[in-house]
Amino acid sequence: MHTEFAPLFKLGRAERLQLVEDLWDSIAQEDTQTPVPDWQRDELRRRKDRYLQHPASGRTWEQVKERARVAHD
Repeated sequence: MHTEFAPLFKLGRAERLQLVEDLWDSIAQEDTQTPVPDWQRDELRRRKDRYLQHPASGRTWEQVKERARVAHD
């Protein structure tokens, strides 16, 4: 924990939650966007095209979570 922020941790729960919400809203309102590199856009297009050609090749969110659980154990 940064000592400069230590007083914030002494706020009540509701005040800390409001602070987090206010910070998040300020980030969302910023005019800048995180740039997406061309290679990443290309990969996303490739994956979308593959899915559209073979929709049954995808997995449900439940399947993904289960696979992650099994891999973790």
